[in-house]
Amino acid sequence: MTAFTPGPSDPVVQPVPAAVTARVDAADSTLQNPRRAVLSLGSNLGNRLETLQGAVDALEDTPGVRVKAVSPVYETEPWGVEPGSQPSYFNAVAVLRTTLPPSSLLERAHAVEEAFHRVRDERWGPRTLDVDIVSYDDVVSDDPVLTLPHPRAHERAFVLAPWHDVDPAAALPGRGPVAELLDGITREGVTPRADLELRLPE
Repeated sequence: MTAFTPGPSDPVVQPVPAAVTARVDAADSTLQNPRRAVLSLGSNLGNRLETLQGAVDALEDTPGVRVKAVSPVYETEPWGVEPGSQPSYFNAVAVLRTTLPPSSLLERAHAVEEAFHRVRDERWGPRTLDVDIVSYDDVVSDDPVLTLPHPRAHERAFVLAPWHDVDPAAALPGRGPVAELLDGITREGVTPRADLELRLPE
């Protein structure tokens, strides 16, 4: 992979102050009987970092949702297309506490995508924003509208690597520990971007 040179369209976000993390923990107490959900975020059009940050902020602005953790950013070669035919992705994982049922969380994920002008013209096509529910508590469901956990998460390093970074003890329901799943697949084309960081919402 060629070296990436940050440009004006990819600003570096400052680290999260401890006081912000403390406020997020305090806000979590306002949710009654919350569930844990893991969402995968990706963008390969426009200002990718700004878009991912906007998605995190929009999720936090959702009633019944608190963003508890945001992973490091990874840069990923697109799947299912000719090399070089699309820009690379920025990917991250957000861990939520939510009182929304899975169907409502999916509706919100789609609404956030649409707010960033996501267009679903083609499979594996470029997109300004992709928001996928990776897991929702320990729910396992083959509902065609929302399969849980995500049916391809176990084979995607751009999901598993950032998830493992933010929660090393995580497990994918029905599949096992994320660490073991990650050991069984290649990380080729999935590069950590230590120079970029997403912040927890204040």
